[in-house]
Amino acid sequence: MTKILRILKNPGWWSAVLGLALSGLVLPILAAAQDQQDQQDDPPSRVARLGYMEGSVSFQPAGETDWVQAVPNRPMTTGDKLWADQNSRAELQLGSAVIRLDANTGFSFLNLDDNTVQIQLTSGAINVRVRRLDRDDAFEVDTPNLAFSIYQPGSYRVEASEDGTYSVISLREGEGEATGNGQIYTLHAGQRGTFSGTDSLNAEVVEIGRPDQFDNWANQRDHRYDDSRSAQYVSHDVVGYEDLDDYGDWRDDSNYGHVWFPSRVEAGWAPYHTGHWDWIPPWGYTWVDDSPWGYAPFHYGRWVTIGGRWGWIAGPVAVRPVYAPALVVFIGGGVGIGFGGNVGWFPLGPREVYVPSYHVSRGYVNRVNISNTTVNNVTITNVYNTTIVNKTTNITNVTYVNRNVRGAVTAVPQRTFAGAQPVARAAVAVDARQIASAPVSARVAVAPTRESVLGAKFATANRVTAPPTAVMNRQVIAKRTPPPPPVPFAKQQQALAAHPGQPLARQDLQRLRPAAAEAPHPMVRQAPPGKPATPNVGRPGNQPGNQPNAGRPGQPANTPPANQPGNRPGNQQAPNERPGAANPAQPNRPPEAQPNRPPQPPVRNDRPPSAQPNNRPENPPANRPAPPQPNNRPEMNRPETNRPPAPPANNRPNPPNQPETARPPANRPSEPPARNERPPAPQPNNRAEPSRPEPNRNPPPARPATPPPAERPQQRTPPPAETRPAPPPQRQQPRSQTPEQKKQQEEQQKREKPPVV
Repeated sequence: MTKILRILKNPGWWSAVLGLALSGLVLPILAAAQDQQDQQDDPPSRVARLGYMEGSVSFQPAGETDWVQAVPNRPMTTGDKLWADQNSRAELQLGSAVIRLDANTGFSFLNLDDNTVQIQLTSGAINVRVRRLDRDDAFEVDTPNLAFSIYQPGSYRVEASEDGTYSVISLREGEGEATGNGQIYTLHAGQRGTFSGTDSLNAEVVEIGRPDQFDNWANQRDHRYDDSRSAQYVSHDVVGYEDLDDYGDWRDDSNYGHVWFPSRVEAGWAPYHTGHWDWIPPWGYTWVDDSPWGYAPFHYGRWVTIGGRWGWIAGPVAVRPVYAPALVVFIGGGVGIGFGGNVGWFPLGPREVYVPSYHVSRGYVNRVNISNTTVNNVTITNVYNTTIVNKTTNITNVTYVNRNVRGAVTAVPQRTFAGAQPVARAAVAVDARQIASAPVSARVAVAPTRESVLGAKFATANRVTAPPTAVMNRQVIAKRTPPPPPVPFAKQQQALAAHPGQPLARQDLQRLRPAAAEAPHPMVRQAPPGKPATPNVGRPGNQPGNQPNAGRPGQPANTPPANQPGNRPGNQQAPNERPGAANPAQPNRPPEAQPNRPPQPPVRNDRPPSAQPNNRPENPPANRPAPPQPNNRPEMNRPETNRPPAPPANNRPNPPNQPETARPPANRPSEPPARNERPPAPQPNNRAEPSRPEPNRNPPPARPATPPPAERPQQRTPPPAETRPAPPPQRQQPRSQTPEQKKQQEEQQKREKPPVV
């Protein structure tokens, strides 16, 4: 008891106990705070893949001014730009969405992270297919005069005019909202909105028209996702899985489950051998494969050899995948460090931990590994503490299954690695002894170069087609505030050389930005707060394709409205418009404000006139009663002077194959309901309806050159009966004579006939 009291009276003992208690409380708090701070440096878990191209497509890396030839399988992120030239197209894949570019289209990512897709569209047309949109996700397309927010999965088409004065948005599926100049317009599935003007946003909404060639091409590309066999073996957010169907086959293995084996590779082929390395911040060195299927197997999952063949194992289907720049382990990488200064690597195998070479948090290391392979948290923690917390570059306590596989290790000179040069062409031979003695590292200690930033086509810099200067420097309207512009590589190069192979942390990049960079994004003009507005609603059904000015009140059919140029976005044909179709007038459109209009003289137009009453056969059809005579017109059915024309129902063209007798009679029984009493069906190029024989009728003879008042395109109110000219006598004579009158006429003709000598 005395000893216990003596210990309790000792202040040093109490200090030790208190210190242990505080450390047990404070250290976890400090570790959590540090991990939260590290999360700010975590890169996005998704990027966009430049997966397919047609024609001439140019690429500009984030923060750079040089345009180079685009390369398939290049990952794209915030700040990267594309230009699809004439007769060219491109496709970007995001996993949850696909973005397709039409010809003459300027495109860029203002922001791309785990929850935001913000697109800058300066000119041209894009087709966006959104497959999944979570509650916290934001998907926005910014054009020179509006910002369009996508609110539901669906199919969207957004166009920006070449001069930036109008935008066109078409929704086949989904729902969205256009914001500009303090106005908000909501669009639904099946609608097409034309938004013209920059200082004021004028909106017109019509029903969507038929798809055009660009829409059909996008639909065909979508079928590759819908019909993909590989979709049952991988998460739908794995970018590029649809390409595996045509270049390999899936087999089940008792140890690894579903394994995909490539079928079109050369003998001795190994993963990460046919391609090159690019420097893409914030991940650093990134593998870009040359194979058309070479995206998903090199940024997700793991590789393994089974029966002498390389096979790829995807991550868990139910886990959302996290993109990685290259799932490899490096060997050598520095002057005097193994391999004689060469750089080597081999693919990670199943259940092996990937250690990022860029700044990340503990949570990111866990996500990037669990989403790409089956591995437990204890293994991840041990590797994380060894390589990241303790900052031990070399990995000595892990046995990698692929390190000793024949041909698995690929090595190249440093200049090839850092210069984005083809790996297969420059690969050097290494033997098992060199591989066993070389240190294994999570990153390669080689500083990047300008060539590794521009990519494999760096030699084409400023030798490719770039967008016009006006398109390149055009601002767009944005609803969301994008991040600051990327820092150019030239400003990072000195800092990168201090820590070769490791990208700069976010706070380091912040210090490299000039004070002016803290101002709003130079390519973005923030949209002011908006209020819901009601657009002009065009007449559905008869709109010619998707022409912006079709059906606009007060505008001629072939004249662009104010603030809207005549040329289409990217000099393409009108979206959803049949090639070669003109802009026909709308014959079925009711006349505007004409009921009290006085009678007008006949107006000539360029349309061939319809058949006239004087050209009808003298004998009426046998199964049709003779029309009433002019002198027997019932006054009660005659239209009044200020009465509007017949109801629109009588002005609609008959459906095909419907007999003429089924049409309701005209309101004037003074004349038979002739074909020219109704407007012709809408024809392309304003051509008149071709004459065809009707049931039980003789075909009419050639039409005269002058149309009667009833055939005027304005459909004005017909003049009253008192003002109409009398019918020609030759038309009435054979029908109105009685036998007695006919006999008297014959006698009169005999008397007037001169005698024969």
